[in-house]
Amino acid sequence: MNTRLLQNTKQDLELAAQLIRNGELVAFPTETVYGLGADARKEDSVRAIFTAKGRPADNPLIVHISDISMLDSIVKEIPPLAMTLAEHFWPGPLTMVLPKQDCIPDVTSGGLATVGVRMPSHPVARELIRISGCPIAAPSANRSGLPSPTTAKHVMDDMNGRISAVLDGGQCEVGVESTVICFDDAETVHILRPGLISLEDVTPYAKYVYVDKAVFQQISADAKVASPGMKYKHYSPKAKILPVDAPDFESFRNYVTQHAEEHTYCLLFDSDPEINGVACLHYGDDGAHQAHDLFYRFRELDELSAEIVYVRMPQQTGADLSVYNRLMRASGFEVIRL
Repeated sequence: MNTRLLQNTKQDLELAAQLIRNGELVAFPTETVYGLGADARKEDSVRAIFTAKGRPADNPLIVHISDISMLDSIVKEIPPLAMTLAEHFWPGPLTMVLPKQDCIPDVTSGGLATVGVRMPSHPVARELIRISGCPIAAPSANRSGLPSPTTAKHVMDDMNGRISAVLDGGQCEVGVESTVICFDDAETVHILRPGLISLEDVTPYAKYVYVDKAVFQQISADAKVASPGMKYKHYSPKAKILPVDAPDFESFRNYVTQHAEEHTYCLLFDSDPEINGVACLHYGDDGAHQAHDLFYRFRELDELSAEIVYVRMPQQTGADLSVYNRLMRASGFEVIRL
């Protein structure tokens, strides 16, 4: 298969939408990461996503819509709290898990009676969904387990020859996947996967908000999960990622200096100085900037043939929690605590 690289033009958007309608796979930009899209209602097309990615079939997909009017055709029930959050955070990087309509096959929802839905804010994504006239199921457009792609080049590196087309919309603004939530009851928001929209952002609109334990620790292999990014090792480059939970930069530097080997790199905050004798990259000083840079830096580390990467760990609050979670997933929950 020859994967076409399409541009953000009316003609190419029409072509991409036609490919989706024909049951083919098209990668497209969102504000978070690039997604690998197919008509969420077509079982064979969705199965092709899993094949192209090498993704476990019990890992549910997120369905993307372009307008709130599409929601009724996808889910059976929209709780008042969900509508309140949609009014405040859509379009944007928030996915809500809701009871699905029968038109959404089990392969899309990972065999669950619920489905995650979001309305991306990226204009190219919204226009593609609108023109295609269908809800689009789209996990990240990378080979399963690798860092999520934030540029069209990243997608081509992983998916060239596996999918019909990649729609180039530039580098993604957010850089990590959306926040995923569900509702335990009419007043409680349960965060399944952290993203740019944080617990602190959602708290003013709900009586109770809490974060799932799978964000912080590995869960059992046979557990059923309602969100992608909860169960398997994800987001990892070829290098071994070793997050270091250090009280300060000096402690981090001393540890790395003592343990650095050949092809060792470290990933530092922007305000951190270089470490003599160890190759370093930087990835921001706060959660939003670190989220934007993290997967891009992971891809760079692969190009640099890094073998071991020590990473300065962010905090576990605000948008920083999304970066913390991705680092824990990338390392298989192996962390060095000083």
